[in-house]
Amino acid sequence: MREISLDRLRTLVVIADLGSFARAARALSLAPPTVSLHIADLEARIGAPLLSRKRGQVHPTAIGETLIERARRLLEDAAQAMDDVQRQVKGLAGRVRLGASTGALAYLLPQALDVLGKRHPGIDVEVAVLTSQQSLARLVDGSLDIGLVALPQASQPGLELRPWRRDPIMAFLPASWDVPAQVTPTWLGSRALILNDGTTQLSRVTGEWFAAAGLRPPSRIQLNYNDAIKSLVAAGYGATLLPHEALSPQPDPRIAMRPVRPAMWRELGIAHRTGAVEQTTRYVLEVLGEMVAAE
Repeated sequence: MREISLDRLRTLVVIADLGSFARAARALSLAPPTVSLHIADLEARIGAPLLSRKRGQVHPTAIGETLIERARRLLEDAAQAMDDVQRQVKGLAGRVRLGASTGALAYLLPQALDVLGKRHPGIDVEVAVLTSQQSLARLVDGSLDIGLVALPQASQPGLELRPWRRDPIMAFLPASWDVPAQVTPTWLGSRALILNDGTTQLSRVTGEWFAAAGLRPPSRIQLNYNDAIKSLVAAGYGATLLPHEALSPQPDPRIAMRPVRPAMWRELGIAHRTGAVEQTTRYVLEVLGEMVAAE
């Protein structure tokens, strides 16, 4: 049997509520023959009468009452679904899928989510911890709406990628060490190191920094979780090179933070699909766009 139209179910419910085909036709702004056709179509599909006429009044049959009960719930669900969708279209509610590295998640994204929650409390941001390449791939296949990615990245058809933040990379050192005012590759390369692994853009940038001084120092351990790395630095296990965002909390007192020379930067971009952007996604992009680092 073909699916039953919600319009026909609505006609049945209104007839039952008003007790008249004519009154239902006026309430629905339909011609009386159309109302009769709706009921005839339903009865043909069900294979049984749904309404009975007695003394000028229309009443549901037992089968009709069963269908009307279900129809009310279906119509309510359909109305709720349309309301939910319209709220999302208007940007009042909805879900935005965002991918970011652990570096962005550690401090930058919580700030953005706090602002977003105050301005647009109905928007839910679903966050996935992804590498830049994973975020770009999921944007292409449609399973992600926004990606916070390390720069530079090759342009890809169907994606818009723009610079977002440029934060300095600093040296984080055990405070118990005798540390200089500025850290150079030569000085740091002879110390115990805790570095990001080779899959990250940060690893590439710091590797090039050492290589420019003719160095390729080994690391005691490689991690991609900045908070875990800082904990190891605080424990005196080694030194590291990590981005430091403006206004972020000062590190643990057991950690000494120093600028590096030559200077290094961690550059991040915002990626999303080209074309029409849903209003909820646009609101998230607006909040992220306000978090541009000052040079």
